[in-house]
Amino acid sequence: MNRLNLAHSPDADDMAMWWPLVGMRDRRGRPFEGEDGRPALDTGGFVFETIEADIQVLNVRAMERGDLEITAVSAGVYPRIAQKYRITRCGASIGVSYGPKLVVRAENEPATLAELIDSGTTVAIPGRHTTAYLVLRALSGRVFPVLEMPFHEIVDAVMSGRVGAGLLIHEAQVSPESLGLRVVTHLGPAWTERTGGPLPLGLNVIRRDLDSRHGAGTCEHVAGLLRRSVRHAIDHPERTRAFLLARSEDRPEWRDRGLLDRYLGMYVNEQTVDFGEAGVAALRALYREGAGAGLCDDPGVIDAI
Repeated sequence: MNRLNLAHSPDADDMAMWWPLVGMRDRRGRPFEGEDGRPALDTGGFVFETIEADIQVLNVRAMERGDLEITAVSAGVYPRIAQKYRITRCGASIGVSYGPKLVVRAENEPATLAELIDSGTTVAIPGRHTTAYLVLRALSGRVFPVLEMPFHEIVDAVMSGRVGAGLLIHEAQVSPESLGLRVVTHLGPAWTERTGGPLPLGLNVIRRDLDSRHGAGTCEHVAGLLRRSVRHAIDHPERTRAFLLARSEDRPEWRDRGLLDRYLGMYVNEQTVDFGEAGVAALRALYREGAGAGLCDDPGVIDAI
């Protein structure tokens, strides 16, 4: 059996997409009670071993080491790793009129993005290499003080007053008002207004050398397995929820079915199965805007399989 590592962030959409390739298992690899732990799909001679890590950690690892065979990365990072990785058309997070949100405490005086930046407020961000930060910089057109931290710590940092504002990604972006926060800028709609298209946030990428290591056509074959996994997760929502619920010991928000369903509907959907030409166009717009602002390189052709 050929083993492939598959790295992803520990948020609900990434967890949901890949369980069909590894089976109903806990983080130690043990089958859940009443389950055999086998993959839900025929993996075609490959054994997938998942690795969970914060997206900024995966970004840096892809840029500095490039050792992971399949990994999630922020869309804004791809120009830096394009020589080693190809994009898979499945597994991407593309916001259509939604996306990360810049927030402050609810009791703060209303302010626009420009006013917040002018005030010198420090913004907690989930990493300098995340797409959310790239887009916020592009929209503001300014440099501003930031404090990097894991995405799940940002809400508490804002609420405690450790920072004046925070850039929310993943589940926290769904209903920040319920957490005592007020939204200053919705990056998704703001980006669509600026570019006319959706906001590509996260990508799934695969190492180019899989063909030389495992035989010609391996990249396309594995990309097809990944696409089938996302499709299976969508088509079996109760199994997907059960997988997340069994791993929710440190993620109580996953036990809120309404919140979970809303989030998965945003980031595990038909675009996640295959982002198509609309996704390719959205990536071109992201890199065009990012390169124009000096925030990233333009990789040229979008090599997506």
